[in-house]
Amino acid sequence: MKIMVQKFGGTSVQDDESRKSAMRHIEHAVNEGYKVAIVVSAIGRKGAPYATDSLLSLVGGERTKLTPRELDMIVSVGEVISTAVFTQMLKENGFNAVAMTGPDAGFRTNNDYQNAKVLEVKTDAVLDAFASHDVVVVSGFQGMSEEGHVTTLGRGGSDTSAALLAVALDAERVDIFTDVSGMMTADPRIVKNAHFLKTVSYDEVANMAHEGAKVIHPRAVEVAHQAHLPMRIRSTWDNVDELGTLVTDKNLSIEHYRTVTGIAHQTGLTQINLSVNNTEAEKIFKVLAENEVSIDFINISPNQVVFNTSREDGLKAKKIFEEYNIPVNFVENCVKVSIIGGGMVGTPGVIAKMVTALSKTGVEILQTADSDTTVWILVTEDNFKLAVNTLHEAFLEN
Repeated sequence: MKIMVQKFGGTSVQDDESRKSAMRHIEHAVNEGYKVAIVVSAIGRKGAPYATDSLLSLVGGERTKLTPRELDMIVSVGEVISTAVFTQMLKENGFNAVAMTGPDAGFRTNNDYQNAKVLEVKTDAVLDAFASHDVVVVSGFQGMSEEGHVTTLGRGGSDTSAALLAVALDAERVDIFTDVSGMMTADPRIVKNAHFLKTVSYDEVANMAHEGAKVIHPRAVEVAHQAHLPMRIRSTWDNVDELGTLVTDKNLSIEHYRTVTGIAHQTGLTQINLSVNNTEAEKIFKVLAENEVSIDFINISPNQVVFNTSREDGLKAKKIFEEYNIPVNFVENCVKVSIIGGGMVGTPGVIAKMVTALSKTGVEILQTADSDTTVWILVTEDNFKLAVNTLHEAFLEN
């Protein structure tokens, strides 16, 4: 039995027109002899009646009195509604289809509500359904806890659901359908010369996703990587023979692998700068952790600590430092811009080229860090579009 998993995001199932576009890809796969497992997200995005944020707003949003377990009860409904609506349309159009919730499809998780980890995917129900159906539609983003309660997998969880289901079913591949034709070298809304990437390695696309590219959730890529599962990032609105970006193992037969794959960015950051010694820094990090302030992009020297938070966590950190009377410098409205590429290892001159290019355009670098595959810089929000375009031109337009 040939099995394929296809995942359709919120914009791909938001209305009849979008669902009909998705249906073309399902029909093509069925005609090619596949049994198809479909994983769907909640209908639409923020503002749509059954989108996750809309459901959260019904119970007070951030001011809710519900426990994480109770919150999972309401946010899981969006995917269930999407599953039922999509299955109805498939049946109306002659597909032999059946609907399942995440628990129905065998997703078993731990009890970490709102951000559950999948412990096992029991595929018996889906495989049994394939005996008499061509298509099984599964609610993404959800599973069942060890205590028998519905859980959700955190934002982007439907991508992870699709990858896990594909691995468990030993599918030939998983296709992630979205509103773009595949992975681009940068956000095309910011860089008009951004171009399409036909093939990327798991590491490259995971790093792009971690650093702000919104096309796919990094956890889904990690799952596919561990199983060496071929994955494609495709557009719901493209023709069925347009296969988007293939995510697979790095082609080691290429003698000169590209140095830089793409430029990603994360907005809405706050830089926090403290003049402290290492002992004081240890106490500060402990206090921040106890107050659930997530920090990133950390530079530590003997007398200074610099790190970044989200805008929301920056406000929490400001209150903490005021309470402890710790002098600190905040730089709000910052953006982390990342140069990502599997070919940077052992390639000299990347930092020099970056600094030279930004200096020529007058972009001030607030902070830097690097790893084998990524160079990070921090800039102000006013400069970030110029920074992204400058780096894209320097590394990806020659």
